[in-house]
Amino acid sequence: MSPQSTAATAPAATAAPTGRRTLRLGVAGPVGTGKSSLIATLCRELSGELSMAVVTNDIYTDEDARFLRSAGVLPEERIRAVETGACPHTAIRDDVTANLDAVEDMEEDFAPLDLVLVESGGDNLTATFSPALIDAQIFCLDVAGGGDVARKGGPGIGRADLLIVNKSDLAPYVGVDVDRMVADAERARDGRPVLALSRTDEPSVKALCDWVRAVIGAHRSGEHTPQDPGPMAPHSHGPEDDGGHGHGHGHGHGHGH
Repeated sequence: MSPQSTAATAPAATAAPTGRRTLRLGVAGPVGTGKSSLIATLCRELSGELSMAVVTNDIYTDEDARFLRSAGVLPEERIRAVETGACPHTAIRDDVTANLDAVEDMEEDFAPLDLVLVESGGDNLTATFSPALIDAQIFCLDVAGGGDVARKGGPGIGRADLLIVNKSDLAPYVGVDVDRMVADAERARDGRPVLALSRTDEPSVKALCDWVRAVIGAHRSGEHTPQDPGPMAPHSHGPEDDGGHGHGHGHGHGHGH
């Protein structure tokens, strides 16, 4: 399936009324799937036409924010870091206060903004954003994680507004059939859009940018309603949590770029 065929068909972004609320777009997914690089690509492609800012999440560092600043994709002051101090899903779903404060500060400091991107720290397949924090969300997988990952399902894969199968250019080197992975993802998502993406493939990058423009247009016209993909599955953070079962975040840092 071509990247263009998976893009949303909502209205294109148009001039917005004064006092609009910025579109808040979350980007989640496991460690190393290329979330930071995806955000860098969006900033490079869209910052000439949209007023943008980024909030990154890491547990104890500002590494992702430093990566984006060093890439020069936005003025440094438009990229801010939240150190969550806990599992990544805590700050994007369970208690969004730190992220919400950062987003609202950005909206005040750089008004009017068209788009704020909120990057989750690397989490597992069930991680989703609270609709109290974001208006739409992207979930990011990558071919290097295995061609069967999309079939595993979960709230992030199944019900995010857009699922990205990232690093599609690496598929020949890791033995993954991208078309099959996309087809598996489409079955898991009941028709919600799926996009095979490589930052080196111009048609897929264009499809991603067109999707973002479409969501901004729908948001501005009142046609987009934030959806709650559903709660995370029960989980534990270690053997001391009786009755739980570990979810294996692997909270490292990897940009996959």
